[in-house]
Amino acid sequence: MFKLLGNALKVSPVLLGLSLLVASGAYAAQATATQSTSEQTKTAATTPDIDTVSNESPVESSTSVSQAVPSGASTPLNLAANTLPEASQTPVEQLSVSQPTGSEISPIANPADTTLAQSTPATGVATPSSTSEVLEQINQYSHEGINSSQGQVTNVSQLSDVSPGDWAYEALRSLVERYGCIAGYPDGTFRGNRATTRYEFAAGLNACLQQVERLIAASVEGFVTREDLETLQRLVQEFEVELATLGTRVDDLEGRVAFLEDHQFSTTTKLNAEVVFLLSDAFGDEVAVPSGFAPSTDDLDVNTTFADRVRLNFDTSFTGRDRLRTRLQARNIQPLTERTGTVMTEFYTQGGDNDVILDELSYRGTLTDAFTFWLGTTGLDLDDVALAVIGTPSAPSDFGSLQPIYKLASGAGAGLTFGGDGPFRIDAAYIANEAADPSEGSGLFAGSYAALGQITFQATDFLQISGTYVHGYDVSPGGGDGSRYANAPFGGNPFSTNADGDPNVFDPDLPDFLSSRTSVNAYQIAANFQLGAINIGGWVGYSNAIDELNRGAGRVDVWNYAATLAFNDFGGEGNQLGFIFGMPPRNRTNNLTGRRDLDTSYHIEAYYRYQLNDNIAIIPGAFVLLNPEHNDANEDIYVGTLQTVFTF
Repeated sequence: MFKLLGNALKVSPVLLGLSLLVASGAYAAQATATQSTSEQTKTAATTPDIDTVSNESPVESSTSVSQAVPSGASTPLNLAANTLPEASQTPVEQLSVSQPTGSEISPIANPADTTLAQSTPATGVATPSSTSEVLEQINQYSHEGINSSQGQVTNVSQLSDVSPGDWAYEALRSLVERYGCIAGYPDGTFRGNRATTRYEFAAGLNACLQQVERLIAASVEGFVTREDLETLQRLVQEFEVELATLGTRVDDLEGRVAFLEDHQFSTTTKLNAEVVFLLSDAFGDEVAVPSGFAPSTDDLDVNTTFADRVRLNFDTSFTGRDRLRTRLQARNIQPLTERTGTVMTEFYTQGGDNDVILDELSYRGTLTDAFTFWLGTTGLDLDDVALAVIGTPSAPSDFGSLQPIYKLASGAGAGLTFGGDGPFRIDAAYIANEAADPSEGSGLFAGSYAALGQITFQATDFLQISGTYVHGYDVSPGGGDGSRYANAPFGGNPFSTNADGDPNVFDPDLPDFLSSRTSVNAYQIAANFQLGAINIGGWVGYSNAIDELNRGAGRVDVWNYAATLAFNDFGGEGNQLGFIFGMPPRNRTNNLTGRRDLDTSYHIEAYYRYQLNDNIAIIPGAFVLLNPEHNDANEDIYVGTLQTVFTF
């Protein structure tokens, strides 16, 4: 075949240009041809979160590419035949071009003139061994073409990467100015050094054949010579299989689209899901007790557990710029708190007994590129609205995966975001924990709530800095991640005696701290700096809490911080190796006697997210708590996890 092409280059500018199509033009021709097909498809709903299938058949049958020969024309020439009429020294003015058995692809010069025909390859025509491979390849051609192909080039000077000194310059100029079957890309380039396949070359050949046919049918005098036609005939025969297979590909694609239309779940709703399998265990000597208490005499006895969390998200779009999320969840990952004596050993996935519940019902609408709003009746979190600047989102522990300030509220409410992807982003949210409860001391405004305001600086791709303020009422100043004194600083003290009447001994069977109406003003500064594949970040958080139940008699200061380090694509694309070192929320000062953390706990964690493929990730991890409950009388506690995360 290459010898044939080499000889053909000596014959005519037409063939030289067709050879150039191997580099780029054929690819653009195929892409534009596919574009003419896809333009007939209407999308039921489009959104960044939702992919929907077409609702109309993308292909219409077209008439034969052979044109009627005008009256008085000389003997017509069939390029698919094996014989040619007697030699003539005068140019051929009329020509009927018959394609081999197969389908016709619209030429790139004018994709609106014809459409893709549905055809079956002739007997003996080879077809791809795998329908899915065929569809994947034709989809690849069509997508690139739709995004990158431009209209017919009318002058070779429009192609910025083609200069008069190029060896193929004259051939390109002839194809552009004489035959009109060359197209470039939106950036004004031809990309002549690109490799191509036989199918792509066949598409480009078909485009020029149809353009030649139209010019002949229009009786363009002096258009083509006999030698040109002989060369074109040999090319048609050489690529007969590929031309026919193109039609089969289109037929297969149309059948697949029709099947999806008949079996689609919804034209507006997309189902996506996450399944987590968690294998975990904890190790240590004794159960942790609050700061100031003598060490516990109870051994830390934790058995290895294997549990799960399943989330099904039904994401619906009505305008293409909005999302209604309905999430169903079931999980049975039990917290280790009762066995270890501290909430510092909790996982971010824990809770439940595998009952299916409505975990989230929220609506997000985008009015402009810079303005987005949220509404939710259940399961709306502060970090759904506000951008959490953290470099270790895959950490297994609750403390390492998300900053405590975003855990002050979860429920019903609303949120706004201004700025989008601009240099400054502003987030605001109001979420009530008991919005559906009409009783006294509850509801949307009278019960537990948190109001957030955050500004994020994101002027560069490698640096993000955020400042966050949250005012909350009847919430935990420690966000549920700290010590007992940090999470409930004004509660009663059930640790004066244990169940046997022994004084000053912690007993995990006794009730937890008494609740108290607490108002909280929480502040946080977080940053993440990306240097190549390395993320360096961290945060510092501070909460000032007031005992409103006793008219401000109690006041506390709660601090927390962490430093994070992550190596992205470590060992492969999509993987992440992460480390966290920090101090869980600690009650440093309290004017109530006996309810202050005297020592300091440290959280040290490491994990590795291995992306097995696009849908499965395996995350082994471990963390250790030094001086848990901010009590150096407690022995260290070690927690090991192995997660498998399925997403689809």
